[in-house]
Amino acid sequence: MTKRPLVILTGPTAVGKTALSLQLAKQIGGEIISADSMQVYRHMDVGSAKIMPDQMQGVPHHLIDILEPWEEFNVVIFQQKCLECMEKIYAAGHVPILTGGTGFYIQAVLNGIDFTDNMEDTTYRKELEALSQREDGPKILHQMLQKVDPVSAQAIHANNVKRVIRALEFYQLTGEKISRHNQTERAKESAYNSAYFVLSEPREVLYERIEQRVDEMLTQGLVEEVKALRDMGCHRAMVSMQGLGYKEILAYLEGEITLEQAVYLIKRDTRHFAKRQLTWFRREKEVIWVEKQAFSNDHAKMLAFITNTLTEKGILSCKQS
Repeated sequence: MTKRPLVILTGPTAVGKTALSLQLAKQIGGEIISADSMQVYRHMDVGSAKIMPDQMQGVPHHLIDILEPWEEFNVVIFQQKCLECMEKIYAAGHVPILTGGTGFYIQAVLNGIDFTDNMEDTTYRKELEALSQREDGPKILHQMLQKVDPVSAQAIHANNVKRVIRALEFYQLTGEKISRHNQTERAKESAYNSAYFVLSEPREVLYERIEQRVDEMLTQGLVEEVKALRDMGCHRAMVSMQGLGYKEILAYLEGEITLEQAVYLIKRDTRHFAKRQLTWFRREKEVIWVEKQAFSNDHAKMLAFITNTLTEKGILSCKQS
């Protein structure tokens, strides 16, 4: 059976994925699926750096603005909805382009990770979620993970409560370390004729872009956006409000820290997040790095490299490259 095409264009936060993905989609007849854990939520535009309808240049986008902030979203839901979108894209004769920085989401689709065996019993997860609401909860959860799966504890930051809980739950329900499970899943052959591009640039340049993006978010109304969400009843126990930028501004609005401290934390933690993203992508197999400096930051050159690679892989055999 001929494998169907799948293009992945990812990279760390603020590296410039959106602009390049639009150009790529227009060139190869693609539709973009957002692999982002925050852009699925309505009313969360500024803090998630969400592409708006008037910026999409006619390119169909999927998995953006599909949930309310109080609804649950996780890798299992993403995988299910992403596969549904891909079927529609294939039926239209187009190529799905998975774009976003959540590496685990990408891996779940690319490698067809099976979550069904260990997602039905949510009792333990709810216990962990309740513990996470304590002031020292995230620290305790991370210490629990350190005991049962040190490799995962090193890879997952204590503040990433959702992934810490996922790793602990996986161990509780299966008796297997999720780090070992992920290693096995990475070794699986993909069901797709895929090309996995990672956009990258020097760390100092990336960090400067992150600083600029956070400043722009504040100018664009990040504080007002979080205030509106709080007025709608959103609170820190919600997965959506644990996102970078949201939890810090919420702490400011609650009078726990100053705005200056909140901005410092957002910038610092976003830099740390970008570093962890790059670490994840380096562990993935068959990644094709697109170093922006090597192409003199010229989108036309990067696009030519990507389309040539897709042609060589047979992904564009029936498309205009």
